[in-house]
Amino acid sequence: MQKVVANCKNFIKHFNNKHDNLLLLGNTGVGKTFLANCIAKELLDNGYTVIYLTAFRLFDILEKYKFGKDEDNSYRASNQFDYILDCDLLIIDDLGTEFSNSFTNSQLYLIINERLLRKNSTVISTNLSLADINSNYSERVYSRIISCYTVQHIIGEDIRLHKAVGEANSI
Repeated sequence: MQKVVANCKNFIKHFNNKHDNLLLLGNTGVGKTFLANCIAKELLDNGYTVIYLTAFRLFDILEKYKFGKDEDNSYRASNQFDYILDCDLLIIDDLGTEFSNSFTNSQLYLIINERLLRKNSTVISTNLSLADINSNYSERVYSRIISCYTVQHIIGEDIRLHKAVGEANSI
């Protein structure tokens, strides 16, 4: 975990000139979301634009952008889509919890690829293994993640479960 934290600090330290990306892999409750939020806070405190979205919320926005018929909502979704592509850091939390289909696969590719082309950083957290990412999403998505993201495996026990058991035992 110390190595993962050190790599996250390095990501923040060199954020302005490296345009790196992170993939945080691990079981439920090991601190992936916490780390992503710590990165977000540091970057926000330094004046960068950061958008944090769960995978479910991201694909909901993309669906409204692509298929929205209401003019007001369509304009809003268009703005949200632009922000997703243009923000300095996009955090996609809990990738793999969304309903996976050809739409989500193509949209994930679009977001990842477009942000790489624009040199905008992305942090993705997931409970999926690399093999699961390869089988659940297209080879194009997997290839870009493997080649353009620093993969951080987080190993440990579910902190929330550990706390809950500790609190239950103290009652």
